Amino acid sequence: MEFIKSIGYFILAGLFEIGGGYLIWLWLREGKGISYAVAGAIILILYGVIPTLQPASFGRVYAAYGGIFIVLSILWGWGVEKVIPDRFDIIGGFISLIGVLVIMYWPR
Repeated sequence: MEFIKSIGYFILAGLFEIGGGYLIWLWLREGKGISYAVAGAIILILYGVIPTLQPASFGRVYAAYGGIFIVLSILWGWGVEKVIPDRFDIIGGFISLIGVLVIMYWPR
């Protein structure tokens, strides 16, 4: 159960970071209104809180989160921007998830 909760926190943090960053991107790069920037900033602040719910140390959580972020970014690009992942995206994402499992969940 703790493993599933931890993965859920990683996914939630990733969605908040990518989503908040994407709103800032839309504001600065695509000329969307200031409301995009405000919403993005609020979401990014919330993103900063979510990793504190993880049971491990700061460094370990953020190192493992990097792998989750890689995969979620590929999925975001596919789902939102319609950029289909190629085999190298998939291979790299898989390698990063192996890193997450080793860093965060390997028995010590």
